Amino acid sequence: MPVDWSPLVELIRRHDRFLLMTHIRPDADGLGSQLALHDALTAMGKKSRVVIASKLPPRYRFLDPDGSTIEQFTPATAERFRDCGAVIVLDTGTWNQIAEFGPFLRSLSVPKAVVDHHRTQDDLGGLQLVDVSAEATGRMTWELIRALGVPLSQSAAHHLFMALALDTGWFRHKNTTADTFALAEELVRAGANPPPLYEQLFECAPVARLRLVGVALERLQTRADGQICYTEVFLHDYTDTGAVPGDTEDLINYPRSVDGVEVAVIFIEQPEGGTKISFRSRARVDVSRLAEMFNGGGHKLAAGARDDRDLPTVREAVLAAVEEALNS
Repeated sequence: MPVDWSPLVELIRRHDRFLLMTHIRPDADGLGSQLALHDALTAMGKKSRVVIASKLPPRYRFLDPDGSTIEQFTPATAERFRDCGAVIVLDTGTWNQIAEFGPFLRSLSVPKAVVDHHRTQDDLGGLQLVDVSAEATGRMTWELIRALGVPLSQSAAHHLFMALALDTGWFRHKNTTADTFALAEELVRAGANPPPLYEQLFECAPVARLRLVGVALERLQTRADGQICYTEVFLHDYTDTGAVPGDTEDLINYPRSVDGVEVAVIFIEQPEGGTKISFRSRARVDVSRLAEMFNGGGHKLAAGARDDRDLPTVREAVLAAVEEALNS
């Protein structure tokens, strides 16, 4: 169903200073949407700040090589961000996905809006512009920029192409449609440059990241007659390989690629305690429902969660839930 952008367009026209936030461990869709909207707001004469509530993954440092655009929010730096007229949260609508930014957001008495394509949503206290049929929040950001009447710059087109391409697995996932390719064409015509983008994202991996991939591959295991494939990453793996937590972003693709697998899962031990879980499904199982059982959410075929328990405990609980879902 098409989104009515008029309430958010009116909000943007009324205010001059914006905080643009996305989920923790930001990915190409969240960052690309933030940067494109930042570009559009700047073109309108507005002031906006691109903010994330965790460190920028090394994979995306090329987006802000001098560190002048993407700012990190922490509770210790919260007061630096209080002087804003409105907050727009992109590519998530849940409290757990904005982490330490959540209490700060609750404390702000300014208009708020969510622009997202995930099914799982909390009430963040403002406008909710959600389209679960959109293959990427990048598409929704493109629609918003059009609704604002701002010409799409070459930079914004490049960032939105990144968002669209990565959230469709570079146009190979089931959320890719004819409309996806039509939008990709429009973005390229507006100045997006796919070849160097692909090279930067997929062909510039540090050796440490590849070593972590090797560790994850060695740990691949199957359950339920090969219908489930999973792997896991422990904190000591970063020290052992020289990798960093951001290097786990694409690891879920390996268990998903195993022949006969219906549900892929990766378990990642967290520095602050607890376990991050990523899910992928072929079609039979709605993994967003599974993720919600473990304080998470997402899409039918791709979802994530975070559980405060230790990895072995979470692993057994999650795998039991996946087996039950496969048998239901």
